[in-house]
Amino acid sequence: MQRLLASTMMLLMMTAALAGCAGSDITQDDVDDARAEGLADGIAQATTVSTLDLIHQRGDLRCGVKTEQWGMGYRADENSSYQGLDVDYCKAIAAAIGLDPEKDVTYVYASGQERFNLLKDGTNILAEDYTGIDVLIRTTTWTASRDADQNGDFAAINFYDGQNFLVNGDVLPNDGTPSIYDLSGASICVATGTTTESNLQDWISDWDTSLGPAPTAVLYPEATPARAGFTGGECSAYTGDSSAMGAYKWQLDGSGDPTACQLKDSNDACVDLWIPSEFISKEPLTAVVRDYDTEWKEVVQWVWYGMVTAEEMGITSDNHAAVLSSATVSAAETRFLSASPWLGTENNPVAPTFMQDVLNAVGNYGEAYDRAFCDGTYDGHSGSTAMVDCVIPRANTQNALVSEGGLMFAPAWK
Repeated sequence: MQRLLASTMMLLMMTAALAGCAGSDITQDDVDDARAEGLADGIAQATTVSTLDLIHQRGDLRCGVKTEQWGMGYRADENSSYQGLDVDYCKAIAAAIGLDPEKDVTYVYASGQERFNLLKDGTNILAEDYTGIDVLIRTTTWTASRDADQNGDFAAINFYDGQNFLVNGDVLPNDGTPSIYDLSGASICVATGTTTESNLQDWISDWDTSLGPAPTAVLYPEATPARAGFTGGECSAYTGDSSAMGAYKWQLDGSGDPTACQLKDSNDACVDLWIPSEFISKEPLTAVVRDYDTEWKEVVQWVWYGMVTAEEMGITSDNHAAVLSSATVSAAETRFLSASPWLGTENNPVAPTFMQDVLNAVGNYGEAYDRAFCDGTYDGHSGSTAMVDCVIPRANTQNALVSEGGLMFAPAWK
């Protein structure tokens, strides 16, 4: 836009110069009119159409996700459905903007190296062969460098995480209090092109050699071959977000069946796996949209804030209709469920009742978390301590609501 306006202003200056020449018929009014017209044309040509409008033209939401991380973005095989907390966020957005969350979401695998490239190119968004995405919800850490460099705009944080390790205890036993300081001399499998790799390299470079030899990084192009390297014995540890380490340990330990462990030693006995108690980084996992698309970003972030607000208010997938029809319904509850803030664009405004559609699709944040990591029976309002059989517990963690001592909260609805 700057180049376009600069060209316009250059033409205007030339016009003004001509206006000053003797015998010219060009008046100052002509110059002023030309300036106004050029400025308007420049703004019109530089303004992009919101992704929300293009989604409605196309008829589906393209959501960039993982397929290999149980609990966040997972698909067992090509015949299985997508599941996980990130997947439910995609469904919630689709429901909020009037799409069918079960039929109108196209999930696109977003690798660690290509995820931002999938998001950047929105020029051919309506083309039949378009391979990009509308929103990235793929355990993506919000950092200052990414915010500045990746042409992406970070929206709501849907999971507070930290980097950790999954360790082969047969190779690297611990003393009963699992710690990152037990990893002296470890070879650590890691996927490149991620904050995970850069955090690991920083941690290794700061290693206190009085604890023994520093760990070493073993690099792989993606998370899948990095995991294969770990299970194949190429590394003594594997690193990633703590949520991923917990989910992967659960899978390798037999998905709840200790007789069905997937990683065995030469004697056919289950390998002892352990996870340190400390993190080596902060990993706020966030949805990302293209830069300079305020209307679309607002939709994406307020859908998540709405799920959190619903849990804070005790409003669930099961009770929201009863709450709204109750004789004692509060002004805040009415506003939240039937008169939500104006979102969207002039052509495609989001319905003021959008949170009812979100709750029908995925429930509130607690319900989505429970479905992703626990047994799926949480009532949505009794607090995180009421969640049972959680592979990744929520109680007493950063992902608990602020009212429970966690970090998860939403800005005020009004």
